[in-house]
Amino acid sequence: MSAEISFFGLFMQASLLVKAVMIMLLAMSVISWTMIFQRSSALNSASKQSRVFEDRFWSGVELSNLYHEVTHKVGDLSASENLFKAGFKEFARVRKGSNSSPEAVMDATYRSMRVSLSRETEKLETHLPFLATVGSISPYIGLFGTVWGIMNAFIALGEVQQATLAMVAPGIAEALIATAMGLFAAIPAVISYNRFSHKVEKLENNLHNFMEEFSAILHRQAMSKPATNPANQHGA
Repeated sequence: MSAEISFFGLFMQASLLVKAVMIMLLAMSVISWTMIFQRSSALNSASKQSRVFEDRFWSGVELSNLYHEVTHKVGDLSASENLFKAGFKEFARVRKGSNSSPEAVMDATYRSMRVSLSRETEKLETHLPFLATVGSISPYIGLFGTVWGIMNAFIALGEVQQATLAMVAPGIAEALIATAMGLFAAIPAVISYNRFSHKVEKLENNLHNFMEEFSAILHRQAMSKPATNPANQHGA
């Protein structure tokens, strides 16, 4: 392919507006791919860490020992660990009150875990709105560049007496590149957004189930005699 009709050659011949559209789409594509790799790694890590913690939780370890492990863990905590930490800390704090009823204890504990669940879900959804935006608007931005380029090509064609395909082909080609770049940016963003949204929804459901199961364990603790330590070992 000759230099005149190469991608770089067409880019250099394009109007200033079409060049701006191409550069914008290229930047959006680069940022999208960066976020795609980052989100893929983060969600896979979150899923793995949550499974490891829940296996530890259901192994029969005492809640107080598990809480001690979580609070002294080096590094970032998983979503399940943060949920457990928030719930057990509030449960132990409220239950120390001599006049705290089991209902009051569980109400405060559940609210604390709901706040933690909301924060963890927000972390999991990081960058997803940007991917959705890129997937939605990139084809239209590319189409705008294409329409503008074709319009300029036909305006230039109308100014000559003898029009040939060779005269209009480069202008149309450079315009169509904008549409191609818009699709190139949009397709991976849409696919990744749908894939990550499904993963986040699955992780959120798992966290919600864990919260309900943990609440049931703490409820049994709250209904036990006051002398019973809230850190007793939990079981099936």
